[in-house]
Amino acid sequence: MGIAALEDKVVQHAVVQVLNQIWEEDFKGFSYGFRPERSQHDALDALYVGITGRKVNYVLDLDIRSFFDKVGHDHLERFLRHRIGDERIVRLILKWLKAGVMEDGKWFETEEGTPQGAVISPLLANLYLHYVLDLWVEAWRKKVAHGDVIVVRYADDAVLGFQHRAEAERFLADLRERLRKFGLELHPEKTRLIEFGRYAAERRAKRGEGKPETFNFLGFTHICGKNHVTGYFIVLRKTIGKRMAAKLKDIWQQLRRRMHGRTSDTVKWLKSVARGYFQYHAIPRNEDRMKAFRNEVLRMWLWALRRRSQRSRWTWGKFLEKLGNLLPEVKVLHPYPDVRFASDHPNFGGYTRGKNRVR
Repeated sequence: MGIAALEDKVVQHAVVQVLNQIWEEDFKGFSYGFRPERSQHDALDALYVGITGRKVNYVLDLDIRSFFDKVGHDHLERFLRHRIGDERIVRLILKWLKAGVMEDGKWFETEEGTPQGAVISPLLANLYLHYVLDLWVEAWRKKVAHGDVIVVRYADDAVLGFQHRAEAERFLADLRERLRKFGLELHPEKTRLIEFGRYAAERRAKRGEGKPETFNFLGFTHICGKNHVTGYFIVLRKTIGKRMAAKLKDIWQQLRRRMHGRTSDTVKWLKSVARGYFQYHAIPRNEDRMKAFRNEVLRMWLWALRRRSQRSRWTWGKFLEKLGNLLPEVKVLHPYPDVRFASDHPNFGGYTRGKNRVR
């Protein structure tokens, strides 16, 4: 982490505002991270539409090892100079990169990487991956791929879908070589090529294998599924179990600290926590996870109330009647991904029918 001084934060924010206007004209449509008017749910929608609307049979889940720590300053300077002619701005950015860090009163030089926590770091990371990954991927799928290829990237997390396994394997080998040239590498354990798509379950069943593998992206586990009404293939998205468990553990620790505080303060805090969690995770077909989350929060809250006194008279029924109903109920807060994607992209048909064009 590199937390800049207040003065630097102000200047970095001003520089980001200017540079965003420049590079927004260049950044690719499949890049969603840290960009104006683009969110994680926009990336999730695009991925859903790409997998369900194109001929995707294999998914490549990419993870770049220690990306923010491995950004090469020399390469980044060259990328900056592609669009910035003002030498003062380039020098200023390089000073931020090379400012070093203070740890236990000692100064350490930074020879590579962008400081996580700096206002300008997300933009620099996007800029770096634009030249290293995005432009190269676009050229690769136009010149090399014969089948469908979809791409969705959010910062240093990316998911690609392929029609043919051979092309996916070739892409992975070419990508490793491409990243190596810029001082980056894929995480060997977190980068996975899996069979995924509308025919994955059927093909694996014929081979006597289990259910299709799943992958995680932006807080959700993506699962091959079917619409129970129509029987059509869909992508089920469930909150990642480990993430939800970690959140519940944090709430539990907070409840223990607040055990003897005012009940009204705890109510206000828990309502805020639940609303914030639902605001991100309450997507279609994820209601079961949200109900499990809410029930677990209520259970922990009741336990904390009972621990306040050895003569507590709180019962589950009384608790639900007096306090439990104050917590927001579970309801879907996001539209179906294809509906929102079509709304955000009026020429929606072009995204599903044009060759290699999920933007």
